Amino acid sequence: MRNISLLFLCLILLVSAGCENRSAAPAFVLTDDFIIIAHRGASAYAPEHTLPAYNLAVLSGANYIEIDLQMTKDGELIALHDAEVDRTTNGSGLSKTQTLDEIKALEAGSWFNEQFPQLADSAYESVEIPTLEEIFQRYGRSANYYIETKSPGMEVKLINLLRKHSLVHSKSKVIIQSFHSNSLRKIRKLEPGIPLVQLYRYSEKVRLTDRELRSLKKYASGIGANFGKVDEDYIQKAHLHGLAVHLFTVNTDEDIQQAYEIGADGVFTDYPEKRPDTY
Repeated sequence: MRNISLLFLCLILLVSAGCENRSAAPAFVLTDDFIIIAHRGASAYAPEHTLPAYNLAVLSGANYIEIDLQMTKDGELIALHDAEVDRTTNGSGLSKTQTLDEIKALEAGSWFNEQFPQLADSAYESVEIPTLEEIFQRYGRSANYYIETKSPGMEVKLINLLRKHSLVHSKSKVIIQSFHSNSLRKIRKLEPGIPLVQLYRYSEKVRLTDRELRSLKKYASGIGANFGKVDEDYIQKAHLHGLAVHLFTVNTDEDIQQAYEIGADGVFTDYPEKRPDTY
């Protein structure tokens, strides 16, 4: 782990030499800042959605750490992208059919060592899937959280945890996103002050209508869309309706630069030390 951390620090220093210093206090909705969202943590360098990945993301100066949420059989919120545990653990099956104790018995890092031997670390062999509570306990108000509800039904539990850790009324500390508009609408009713982002995954380039944007503006502060499927006109139209646009998942220097130049307000990236050239 020490070697990976040193490598990561070197990368940060190399990148920051040619970039402006960005504050860790990001936007509530639309601002002039271009934000960097650590996609599943610093997932290019450590097993996604584990504390080592989040540690490196915080170290990189990312504006937000992204947390995908699944709910266990006994109603606990965990950081996990897939509905199944198969890809990133030594277990199998749906997380929603397993208790937290069963989830905690799984090992969530060896797959990374096998897939990326050049970044392998024996410490990853003992990492677990963290709960949202554990993440909040670790970072508290020192980090900003970009949270995705992967399915409806977890909104009350999520809001209660945010309230417990005093994150609801701390303006920029939390953004919540989802592909499920009903989940976002429920959160808006529970806590209208939290900025919400409606996710879209497009299969081809699209145009937004004014009617769609007016409907979105009733509950959302922004749009999340896949990079390469939206253009400058799409983003400008969203901005005219007061909606930010964050693009996923953008990993190369060239693509991050392009996202910045077409007017995006931020990107999700596996390499959270990267920044665009802002001239």
